[in-house]
Amino acid sequence: MPQLPVDVRASIRLFAYYLGNGTLAMKLLGDIDYQSALGENGSVLEQIFAIYTNVLEIDESGKVTNGEQASYRAAQWIRAYCDPQFEVEPPFEQWECELQL
Repeated sequence: MPQLPVDVRASIRLFAYYLGNGTLAMKLLGDIDYQSALGENGSVLEQIFAIYTNVLEIDESGKVTNGEQASYRAAQWIRAYCDPQFEVEPPFEQWECELQL
């Protein structure tokens, strides 16, 4: 059975590490205690990973080409969730937030 390329698995692992460690996108989220929100409802974590993986792009050789952008878009969603006054720029497009079934 085919697996995700090593670079993609590494990118997802690092994203999960920074998210769980409270160090994701420090310039955007540094003063936000988003970790408590992660445990409130499973759909919060589900949405964060959906945005990250929907935005994540890989090249023909399986290398991640926009890991920082994918992390930042997920961080923007977290910031908006924790701070309703925060405006996401640019606004999320529908495909970025889709939950794949």
